[in-house]
Amino acid sequence: MLKILLPTIMLIPLSWLTPMKWLWTSTLAHSLFIALISMTWLKNLSETGWSTVNMFLATDCLSTPLLVLSCWLLPLMILASQNHTAQEPENRQRMYISLLASLQMFLILAFGATEMIMFYVMFESTLIPTLVLITRWGNQTERLKAGTYFLFYTLAGSLPLLIALLLLQNSAGTLCLLTLQYSPPTYELSYANKLWWLACLLAFLVKMPLYGVHLWLPKAHVEAPIAGSMVLAAVLLKLGGYGMMRIMIMLEPMTKELSYPFIVFALWGVIMTGSICLRQTDLKSLIAYSSVSHMGLVAAGILIQTPWGTTGALILMIAHGLTSSALFCLANTNYERTHSRTMVLARGLQAILPLMATWWFIASLANLALPPLPNLMAEIMIISSLFNWSYFTILITGAGTLITAGYSLYMFLMTQRGPTPQHLSAIFPSYSREHLLMTLHILPLILLVLKPELIWG
Repeated sequence: MLKILLPTIMLIPLSWLTPMKWLWTSTLAHSLFIALISMTWLKNLSETGWSTVNMFLATDCLSTPLLVLSCWLLPLMILASQNHTAQEPENRQRMYISLLASLQMFLILAFGATEMIMFYVMFESTLIPTLVLITRWGNQTERLKAGTYFLFYTLAGSLPLLIALLLLQNSAGTLCLLTLQYSPPTYELSYANKLWWLACLLAFLVKMPLYGVHLWLPKAHVEAPIAGSMVLAAVLLKLGGYGMMRIMIMLEPMTKELSYPFIVFALWGVIMTGSICLRQTDLKSLIAYSSVSHMGLVAAGILIQTPWGTTGALILMIAHGLTSSALFCLANTNYERTHSRTMVLARGLQAILPLMATWWFIASLANLALPPLPNLMAEIMIISSLFNWSYFTILITGAGTLITAGYSLYMFLMTQRGPTPQHLSAIFPSYSREHLLMTLHILPLILLVLKPELIWG
């Protein structure tokens, strides 16, 4: 664990001490090296459960894929931000990279924590670098409002969780994840117990986000710089799902009765946010709402508590992390050229940037769950386990997949096809940096088809 954590912490002095001309190259090489070393966690995904255990940090088959995803995204964020921050003063570029490195450090500590309170502290700490990224490096004037939304939604949801965890510590005597699953469940269905159950889950449902408490997400995504959008979509939403999977073990047997309204909200959100996507004019906003719709499936898969649902939720979190991050990178390449996120203003780009259009096509197909990608495997597992739980859900999930296909193709046709407007005749060609970035997003997605047991928990 430390062989990943220490180099990540050392990225911060590296970004301040490197000469300016080597800044991006050296931090990229260093973070890519960390990402490659983190792959060694995948080799001992054994049946034994926990591995690489010490007092505070451990990995098991649930946290390993998310840890590797977090490490894999840092070099990609550095690659994507290079052009975006090139015009800035030197110390701000260094600060930007330091924030990304600190964010990765908090994420490793959050996903690797064996103690619930440590997980909670790191879960909250990821707020700080993300907030600075949104409010300081955001593109538009609304960024302070977006930061306020992000901060207050997350904090309002997660303060009850702290009280719930302290109560649990008092009753169970420990908050260690390795032993907590063996502590006796609470049986009496009193009013206080129901409130405690709600407090435990609310923070994670806001983070996921569940439809109804999702309003911070499109705001934060649209205003964030490219690295902020990537890390929000790819990793920070997964903190919610991961926390839910971890805490569900302790909430027995109340979940059976109490989870209905949340499953209903999650599935209804799949339809509603999909319909919102069909009417979007703003490219980043469309991708942000599609994240809400995918996370609704994840929430439903976790809440019905079947092995298939949990597995499908974990696979969808990883697959969605790579896919939506790729889509945000593509939206950013458009934004850097046209300086607008409105889809109508950048049409027919296929004629000017044909290779970029190929990446758009693959990413859109991955978003609508094309076979044999992991996205499809995850959605089929979640949909079939939901169908087994209640036949009625097939109507909602079926409509949801149709709408997803609709808005993914709408996004592709809107940006790539049609007549090219006159004002786009003099845009930059695509750089090899951007093609490398897209390859590093889509290649893992395709390679996971060959060995899906790495991410099915």
